[in-house]
Amino acid sequence: MDPLWATIAEFWWIGPATIGTGTLGWLGLRRERRARRRRIELDAARLELRTAKRDAATARAAVRVARTELDRLQAERATGRASATDVAAARRQLDRATDEVRVATATARSRRAHVTAARAALPAAGDDAHLPVARMMRAHDEIIARWMTYETDPARLIAFPAMTDARQPLTAAFLAADKAAREQRPASAHARVTPAQFTAYRDAVAAAGRAFAVAEAEAWRQARAAGDAPARPAPGDPDASRAGTDTVGQWTVIAQNLTQTFAQTVLAKGAEAVGRAMSNPPRTAPNDAAAPRSGAPRHPSPPPAEGPDVAAPGGADTTERGARPIWPVPRRPRA
Repeated sequence: MDPLWATIAEFWWIGPATIGTGTLGWLGLRRERRARRRRIELDAARLELRTAKRDAATARAAVRVARTELDRLQAERATGRASATDVAAARRQLDRATDEVRVATATARSRRAHVTAARAALPAAGDDAHLPVARMMRAHDEIIARWMTYETDPARLIAFPAMTDARQPLTAAFLAADKAAREQRPASAHARVTPAQFTAYRDAVAAAGRAFAVAEAEAWRQARAAGDAPARPAPGDPDASRAGTDTVGQWTVIAQNLTQTFAQTVLAKGAEAVGRAMSNPPRTAPNDAAAPRSGAPRHPSPPPAEGPDVAAPGGADTTERGARPIWPVPRRPRA
C-alpha cells in the first residue's frame, strides 16, 4: 500500500477530533461572551464596590496616621519642641481625614446597593433587547432624539433658539457631554466591552442627560421671558420644576388635605361623644331610686326586724322587752 494512504488510514481520526474540539471551543466561547454581556452591569458594579472598599481602607489608614501625628505633636508641644500652630494644623488634618472616611464609607454602602440592584436587574438569557449595553445605547439615543426635535421642528427652532445655539453656556455644556458620550459609545450592543468601559459610558450618558435637562429648562425659561411660550409653565414642561409654581400648588394641596383631615377628625370625635352620651343613661341618686313613682300606690314600709331594744321612730320606746314596735306611729288627735 502506498505510504500516503497508509498514513491517512492510521491517523484519519485526527481530522474529526480537531473539528469537534474547535466546534465545542467556539460554542463555549460564544456562550461565555453572551453571559459576559448579560453580566456586564453586575461586573461593573462589583468593580466599583472593590474600588470603594479600597478607598475606604486607604482613608481609614490615613486617619490612623493623622491621629498618630497629632499625638506626637501634642507630646512635643509639652516639651516645647512643637508650637500651637503645628498642633492645630495636625488637628485639622485629622478632621479632614475623618471626613474622608465618612465619605468613603457612604460611597461603599452606595456601591453595595448598586451591586444588589444590578443583580436583581439581570436580563433573561436570550433577551438581547434588555442587555445593559443595549439599554444604555437606547437611553443615549433618546437624549439625542429629544435634542434633534429642536433642530428639525421649525416651530421649536424659532421658539427655542437657545437649544441650537452653541454660544449658550448650558447648550455648550450639553454638546460637550454628548461628545464625551459618543466617544465612549460601543460599536454595537454585542461588541466586547470591559466593565470599566461600560462604567465610563454609563456615567457619560448620565452626565449628558443631566446637561440636556438643564439646558432645556433654561431655553424654555428664556422663551417664556421673550413671550414665545406661555407665561405660566404647565405640569409637563421642562422648566416646571424650576419655576416654583408646582411647589406652591403642592403646598396648597397639602394645606387642603390637612384642613379636610382636621374637619373630619373633629366631626368624628363629636359623633363619638354624642353616641357615648346616648348609650350611657344618667345615674340617679339613691333617694330618687328608692322614691315611688308618681301615680303608683304607696305601701307602708315593712316593719323593722325583731330585736332587743329596738327604738321606734320619733323617739317612741317599746313598753315590753322583745315586743314589736308600733308602726306606723298613730297620729295625735287635733284639738
